[in-house]
Formats: sequence, C-alpha cells, structure tokens
Amino acid sequence: MAQEFRSQDPPTLEEEGGAPACVMCFNANDASGAGGLGADQLTIACVGAHPLGVVTGIYIRDSAETFEHVALDEDAVAEQARVVLEDSSVQVFKVGFCGNPETLSVVAQTCSDYAQVPVVAYMPNLSWWDEEQADAYQDAFLELMLPQTTVLVGNHSTLWRWLLPDWSNSKSPGPRDLARAASEKGVPYVLVTGIVQPDQHIENALATPMTVLATERFEHIDAVFSGAGDTLSAALAALLAAGTDLEAACLEALNYLDHCLDSGFRPGMGHVVPDRLFWAHGEDEDDTTEVGTEFALPRHETKH
Repeated sequence: MAQEFRSQDPPTLEEEGGAPACVMCFNANDASGAGGLGADQLTIACVGAHPLGVVTGIYIRDSAETFEHVALDEDAVAEQARVVLEDSSVQVFKVGFCGNPETLSVVAQTCSDYAQVPVVAYMPNLSWWDEEQADAYQDAFLELMLPQTTVLVGNHSTLWRWLLPDWSNSKSPGPRDLARAASEKGVPYVLVTGIVQPDQHIENALATPMTVLATERFEHIDAVFSGAGDTLSAALAALLAAGTDLEAACLEALNYLDHCLDSGFRPGMGHVVPDRLFWAHGEDEDDTTEVGTEFALPRHETKH
C-alpha cells in the first residue's frame, strides 16, 4: 500500500556526479507527439530531471484522435524496467497508459518492489477506446495500481466517472469526495484538474480525504488540447524527484502546464499540443513580460 508522501532528499552532486534526479515513466509511445512517452520525456527533461522511459505499447493516433492501441508484451515491459532499475537510482515512478491489465500487473509489481519510491499515476480519458476494454483497464488500475500510488492525477470528469460511477448527489463531487474514493484503495493524495468554475476559470486542487491542500485557478483557454494530463503528471513527478515539497511541486507543475497550454500549437489538423519548450523560444519584441516572473522553475539548468 502506498505510503504518505515524504519529500526525499535529492541526490547530491557528490553522490551522483552532478547528474539530475531520475524519473522512470511507464507509458505508451505516441507518434503524434501530443502525449504518451514522448511527452513524459520532454517534460521531465525541461523541468530538470532525467527521464527513464519504459514503453508499454503504441498509440495509433494523429493530432485529432486515437484510433487504436497496440500493447507491448508484458514481459518485455518488465525487462525494460528491471535492467534499468538494476543500473540506475530512481527517485519517482510516473505511470501513464499501460494498455492492459497484464501490463498494469507488472508495473504495479515493479512499484511494489521499490516501495520507498513515490508513484505519480495518471488516469487519462479513455472515451476513444472500446468500452469493455476501458472498463477492464480501469478495474485493473483500481485494484493493482492504486494501492501503489502516492499521487493520483486526473481530470475531474474522468475521475468522477471512474471512482464514483454511482454518484447520485445533485451537486458534482468535489476534490475531497474523489480523494476519499481513491483513499479506499490506499491513495493518500489526489490532484484533480479541470474543475469548471462559473467565471470562465478552471480550478485544480490537491486533496486528501480530510482537506484540500492547495488550489490553483487559471483562465479557461478556448481550445481542445491533447497531452495536457501527461504533461502535468510528468512535471509533478520530476519536481518531486528533485526534492520539491508536494504542495509546492503541484503548484509549480500546474504553473508550468498553464504556460505550455498558453503557448500551445497545432502541428496538424487536429487538437492543440502543449508547447513544453515555451521557455526556450525568443520573446516577442512587444512582449515585455518575462516568463520566469510567473514560472519559478529554472529554465536552463537542473533544479537541485
């Protein structure tokens, strides 16, 4: 069962020879670049950690929609992780889309074998998938992955449909309601995103069953994005790996995502993709706002 988060001391320069903290991410490859393992790796590197990417399968998708997912053999997933873990020290696990219950089982077992390592788990929107497959995957995630999870990340509507399918209250569930449902499987913290507010803002909240620890509001951006959830959860994992306090890490990760979305671009004819490299672009001559005045992470060096 997942333990409550305790901020780990990041590896010192003397211990690791100046190397950044490492995050092992389990996710499917997305050739469109919108989400998946590529999004994890780019985000983690931008935030200042080193990604250790384990491929769990392949999305067949473009920038507009997901057509199919091809799962990788679960033994191949287990071997990828085993070989790297025997060689490298990992500060945080980030779990994205694993494709099927069999792969979820080996990922959960890997996390269990390294119980001292925090786990950031993301539940994506699976409305593109066959309903029977999606239900089987979510059931397996509930039983296998949540007991290993330290922070569960997900959109409000996705978590509502999954964790509280029989919700009958006329008022939509709040972050604490979702955290309470997740806690029944051993999850101590839930980061709920996309809570719609009546004033054209979106609220995000880090919650436990007892309290809301942190909230952040952003103005609604009139666009449909792909890859926001992977970006946020990967940024959170990287910040935690570098030793940032949980509440501060959530707020910084949300701030990073907001900048990525604000600078988002459309690579094809479909959805907008977060620009995870927004900080690397030159400023417009007429724009006197410094990115770093709102986004606190160092832009060109590792955070330790």
